[in-house]
Amino acid sequence: MPNNIIDGGVVGISIILSHLTGIPLGVFLLLVNMPFLFLGYKQIGKTFAISTLISVFFMSVGTWLLHPVPPLTIDPLLAAVFGGIIVGIGVGMVIRSGGSLDGTEIVAILLNKKTPFSVGEVVMFFNLFILGSAGFVFGWDHAMYSLIAYYIAYKMIDITIEGFDESKSVWIISDNYKAIGDALLSRLGRGVTYLNGEGGFSGGEKKVIFCIITRLEEAKLKSIVEDHDQNAFLAIGNIHDVKGGRFKKKDIH
Repeated sequence: MPNNIIDGGVVGISIILSHLTGIPLGVFLLLVNMPFLFLGYKQIGKTFAISTLISVFFMSVGTWLLHPVPPLTIDPLLAAVFGGIIVGIGVGMVIRSGGSLDGTEIVAILLNKKTPFSVGEVVMFFNLFILGSAGFVFGWDHAMYSLIAYYIAYKMIDITIEGFDESKSVWIISDNYKAIGDALLSRLGRGVTYLNGEGGFSGGEKKVIFCIITRLEEAKLKSIVEDHDQNAFLAIGNIHDVKGGRFKKKDIH
């Protein structure tokens, strides 16, 4: 608030209204969220609405108590970076617990069921509109700083929800597949599965290595593959969840 950097959603709307009227921010956070909470209670469920109400209440009270505290920095870039980090971690923890801090997410969930747009796309539309409005209220430089803070918060939410151990699927095609597979097991501690494949262009038989790793193991895996075959085909993709099998890291020495 002291640096005129806003967030998206109801928080952003509340900051703008508080700036224009002089009414404490915590009041608007509670009032603006109420219609969305009622909608969530009717359309999504009682548990979600109650957990969101508790989150919004404590956020409103905390904002009301802490808002007079002097800012730690008056540098808008530092405020955007570290503010985005703190907001992202906080929102991520709430989402992991099954709640929400923003009523626009409730609208996005409902619109997602009736339109071809994803929840993320609906939220992004709302937030771009709100951040654009901030340019007219606080100035376009502060609107751009707000966009930086919003992006950092968005990434931190993902990290907080998924953790640094976010799983990735790996596909490797190489004539030296056995050496690569053995190295992944001994040096990375990950099991592999050999699949039978056929080259679409050459028609020749190929062995395909499939395995699951975490985000922090990606660099080491690439190094292992390059050590054994610099021309190997390597594809790495994000996956949402891993269940069953033996997805457990083997001890390496």
